[in-house]
Amino acid sequence: MTSNEARIIVEEVTDPQENAAANARRERFDRNSAWLQSHVKEVYTRHRGKCICVAGEELFVANLPEEVLAQARAAHPEDNGSILVRYIPREKIARIYAN
Repeated sequence: MTSNEARIIVEEVTDPQENAAANARRERFDRNSAWLQSHVKEVYTRHRGKCICVAGEELFVANLPEEVLAQARAAHPEDNGSILVRYIPREKIARIYAN
């Protein structure tokens, strides 16, 4: 294997406490995602050109991702690993995503 080739390591986590913590983070992420989906039209209309973050089912808005993450983490430190961050493009145009 050369130094330019990527290595993938797969590990199975069997520790019940680690799995419970991961499941709790996923549940918080799912709640934050559902909150954004239920408010997406209003959020995307009002905050074009900004970074948004949803933590604790609450919206945070800033110019930079570091700023919005700091706001969300200060308000909801328990939402570790479950914070949802997006940049809303300034212009609403059709976008094509492909691999």
